[in-house]
Amino acid sequence: MTTALKSSSPTARRVAPRLWSQCLGALERVENAEALDRVAAPLRKAVRALPLGPLRDVLHGRRLGHPLHPVLVQVPMGAWLSSVVLDFVPGAGRPARVLVGVGTLTALPAALAGWTDWAQQGEREMRTGLVHAAANVGAVTLFGASFAVRGRRPVAGRCLGAGGLACAGVGGFIGGHLAYRQGAGANKAASVVHLVEPGWHPVGPVARLTPGKPEHRMLGEVPLLVVRGEDGTVHALADRCSHLSGSLSSGDVHDGCVTCPWHGSEFRLSDGAVVRGPATAPQPRFETRIEPDGVLAVRLPGAG
Repeated sequence: MTTALKSSSPTARRVAPRLWSQCLGALERVENAEALDRVAAPLRKAVRALPLGPLRDVLHGRRLGHPLHPVLVQVPMGAWLSSVVLDFVPGAGRPARVLVGVGTLTALPAALAGWTDWAQQGEREMRTGLVHAAANVGAVTLFGASFAVRGRRPVAGRCLGAGGLACAGVGGFIGGHLAYRQGAGANKAASVVHLVEPGWHPVGPVARLTPGKPEHRMLGEVPLLVVRGEDGTVHALADRCSHLSGSLSSGDVHDGCVTCPWHGSEFRLSDGAVVRGPATAPQPRFETRIEPDGVLAVRLPGAG
């Protein structure tokens, strides 16, 4: 038996990388599959038109500080996985069925949060998200069928549950690609604190700033949004929106806030806090001062 394992291991070492490469290649083809846009466009319009009101920001996870969807999916995934484990435990049919039901029901709010985030992504992310959602719909369908038949046909119910878990696993793999390879839901402004040296940095004469108008300035390789108030107060934020890198200096300034022109995220100028999503991470804020020669200088808070 040991000899057989040793003889098969070189083959396994060759097959596994090839399979992994094929999976990644398939996902890259999905990203570039423009045919999916025919489905994505009307779906995006429908999701954005949902009368969610303040619930929309809750589903985005604005108060949480990061997307809510990854948090919510833990419940159905945990319940479904536990139900499949219990399927191998004698006499555990009833608690397994309860867990299938819990997982199926809790998948619905997780899906709603996911769709709400999905409708505010770029084209490539939306295409991947469609396939991710399709796998999860398959999981919900199979687990729902499993719950329905377990009382009468337990073996069929267990098989449907195993199939549902496989679909959920595929959906999770695609979701990981969406989050970590494509960066959906990630804070696009997180790198700013690593790119700006400590200390004060000049960004130009304050007299050239039109009061109330968002202005674009560069601090090395970091783009800045600079706004001079009517009272002479100057605010500076990282210019690239933390949601999807939209240029805030191309947005509107009103009531002490700036609105991203891409997806409508709103940030408070005084501290960069998120006032309205879909952004969940605040904008990096810079302290400002006016030098004796009238030049505006900025620095990151606490950066010396």
